[in-house]
Amino acid sequence: MPTTPPEPARGRVVITADGPVLVPGPVEVVTADGTRAYSDRPVTALCVCGQSGRYPFCDTSHRRRVRSAHQEDA
Repeated sequence: MPTTPPEPARGRVVITADGPVLVPGPVEVVTADGTRAYSDRPVTALCVCGQSGRYPFCDTSHRRRVRSAHQEDA
């Protein structure tokens, strides 16, 4: 009797309102220039602000970012 292969587990990526993208791990990250970075953490925070000293991983530099007048009015 033929069997169908199981469906792969679905990953879940969380995009936060004012911070990093949260990705379940362990994970391999490939940057635009082809550099590979690895994280064995259960959840990995990826930088989207570009200010991290640990790019592609978030180091919470976005918290120290100066907000523009438009962002303060929102």
